[in-house]
Amino acid sequence: MTQSPALALRAVSKTFGMTAALIDMSLDLYPGEVHAIVGENGAGKSTMIKIMTGIYQPDKGGVEIDGRPVTLSGSRAGRQLGVAAIYQEPMVFPDLDVTENIFISSTGQGLFLNRAAMRRKAEALIARIGMSLDVDRIASGLTLAEQQAVEIARALSQDVRVLIMDEPTASLSAHEASELRRIARSLAGEGVSVVYISHRLEEVFELADRVSVIRDGRHISTKPIGQTDPKTLVSEMVGREVGNYFAKMPSTAREEVLLSAQDLGVSGVFDGIRFDLHRGEILCMAGLIGARRTDVALALFGVLKATEGTIRYKGRPLVVGSPRDAIEAGIAYVSEDRRKLGLAMALPIRWNMTLATLSQYLSPLGLIDRGRERETANAFRKRLNIRAPDTEIAVGVLSGGNQQKVMLAKWLNMKPDLLIVDEPTRGIDVGAKAEVHELIRSFVAEGGAALVISSDLPEVLAMGDRILVMREGRQMAILDHAEANQEKIMALATGQREAA
Repeated sequence: MTQSPALALRAVSKTFGMTAALIDMSLDLYPGEVHAIVGENGAGKSTMIKIMTGIYQPDKGGVEIDGRPVTLSGSRAGRQLGVAAIYQEPMVFPDLDVTENIFISSTGQGLFLNRAAMRRKAEALIARIGMSLDVDRIASGLTLAEQQAVEIARALSQDVRVLIMDEPTASLSAHEASELRRIARSLAGEGVSVVYISHRLEEVFELADRVSVIRDGRHISTKPIGQTDPKTLVSEMVGREVGNYFAKMPSTAREEVLLSAQDLGVSGVFDGIRFDLHRGEILCMAGLIGARRTDVALALFGVLKATEGTIRYKGRPLVVGSPRDAIEAGIAYVSEDRRKLGLAMALPIRWNMTLATLSQYLSPLGLIDRGRERETANAFRKRLNIRAPDTEIAVGVLSGGNQQKVMLAKWLNMKPDLLIVDEPTRGIDVGAKAEVHELIRSFVAEGGAALVISSDLPEVLAMGDRILVMREGRQMAILDHAEANQEKIMALATGQREAA
């Protein structure tokens, strides 16, 4: 390209203690392009974003805008030069309305704000990205997709020239994700440099003009999207051949029924859920956001109280009044939200792994046997290939994939018979996905059973021996692996095909 990059990194290095997060990183981002950046968790993507936006300053090297070196002394400096970022979890003020959220970072408004003018400009910005949104609406009632639209409008209000989107579709429905990609392409058409960071390679190939791979803090490659393919990207990202990480393993023979749900329901939430789950089987639950799949899992785990139907477990009736009842029965639940519900981020890996089974580590005097705790935690660290120097560091400093493996270790440590896993690979890289899949398959092969909830259809089709499709709290069908495909699942999930 002959034009100057909108933003460039020049031999940037950044170290935290003994850890080199970025090493001689150079990258050019041009106006009017969607530039995808891919890499494993821990590759350095987050550090790169923070240097681009001014949150971090490089130890070596520098940042250029329009070919001129600049010093970004903070996020405000980045915004003033037209660099903004939106993240997987939008940052809006819930008690303010849409207009106030859009202009919250604006300066120079004077002592008295012209609210009518702000409102008109907010409406114009929302219209510019092709959204329909009441600018007087309080942000606490917005969907994730609407919150992200507000953040994009906020960036546009400050004449954004480089917009960084970090895993923006990880928590969105298929339709919402499609809308966000449309917005990204529209902004690139207006000359904005859009940086798109995603673990979903199908999005990268649908949207990007160019793609850069980073690994272990280093720049590996930058290519036009037409000059690479998913297999090559995965190999460059992980530094080895991974193969098809969504490859379906041979189904195991169905053994005894471990859990049976008959007309299970929670009043006003879902009803009519009917399935048998066998030992040696993975049953996947598919559906769009709002299908109430997680609510079914919460009812099986005792967080929600079932008001209809029955549960039989190991051949006997089971009433699950609380998570304690479920745990004592041998049912484990891996939450979709590891940061809020799954892990204590400030606590060490060791403590997180033993939280659900702490009574097993008590001495006769009621004190915790730290030695046995360390022995267990280190065994799981090695078995699950958790990338950490030891089990004494805080979980919060680990990559998303390693956090997910710590959460799995926490529940595998209780030796359950039934493992319920909600969105097992959301927000983690392809190498970690393959490892998580293998962990679940190994658990099932050893005689357990797994109920896996996933919004990723390739994952559902790869993992599931059978697939239960839900829509708006109703069970639409259970498909055997051999008959299932993306078209059938989506037709059932969207109501284009009637429930079986």
